[in-house]
Amino acid sequence: MSTIAVDVPKVNDGVRPPSQHPGLKRVGRILSLLLIGFLSTFLLWWAFVHTVDIDDLVKKSPSQVWTYLFSAPKAAANRKALFSALETTLGNVFIGYLIGLITSVVVSSLFVLSPTIRRTFMPFALLLRSVPLIALTPLIGLVFGYTLTSVRVVTALVTFFPSLVNISLGLESAPKQSIDLVAAYGGTTRTALLKVRLPYAVPPLFAAMRIAVPGAMVGALLGEWLLTKQGIGSYLSERPARFDYTGVWAAVAVVTSVALVLYALVGIIETPILARFNPERLNED
Repeated sequence: MSTIAVDVPKVNDGVRPPSQHPGLKRVGRILSLLLIGFLSTFLLWWAFVHTVDIDDLVKKSPSQVWTYLFSAPKAAANRKALFSALETTLGNVFIGYLIGLITSVVVSSLFVLSPTIRRTFMPFALLLRSVPLIALTPLIGLVFGYTLTSVRVVTALVTFFPSLVNISLGLESAPKQSIDLVAAYGGTTRTALLKVRLPYAVPPLFAAMRIAVPGAMVGALLGEWLLTKQGIGSYLSERPARFDYTGVWAAVAVVTSVALVLYALVGIIETPILARFNPERLNED
């Protein structure tokens, strides 16, 4: 069969001075937003502590958390306990997040290849998505056991559903003219998927990845809290029983910081991909 030329997003071949390159500008915007996110979180935290009337045993200021982690006599032990739990949580987030993304790409592609599969399983997916996660998590524990495997399944589900919607829309957004051209050259639906639809779905895929980051973190924390005695989720449930409320605030601060960094990291990784497939978006985000 002859080589099929299709209308896919083109590389921007223009050479720009480094200071004017849109990719560098976008990375600068992402880092600026990351800094704003940190400052906003700190200011809201400080304002909450100084304006809300809560027992001083419970509420802790940023300076108290800093002392707890870095200058208190037991700071080293506090850091070890917190960051050991964080390591477990990040492992759960990474594995569940990756499984959810890969599964969403595969299922979205099957929906495009077979409308019958789409009509059969999309209502089931939407129904499952409507079930509250806190109600679904114990059922997952019964099926997969009260282990880290269940936590990763919960994280994968939280990642899967928003990614499925975004990627499906991206696959459907491919120009009909390009798909018709593939068919005119004798290409199959699978050929159109590989050569046209998937390239057009790359920007929506990264949009889904950004949206799913905080959700994956929340899913992992919820799974650890309800199903295991490991990770930050378990850490957050155990510390109040020890009256270690500073540890709770420290864990929330660390998890929030990690979520902000991961969200920004996905945006930075996305930048060269947009430059390849959709350079117009570099100046829009």
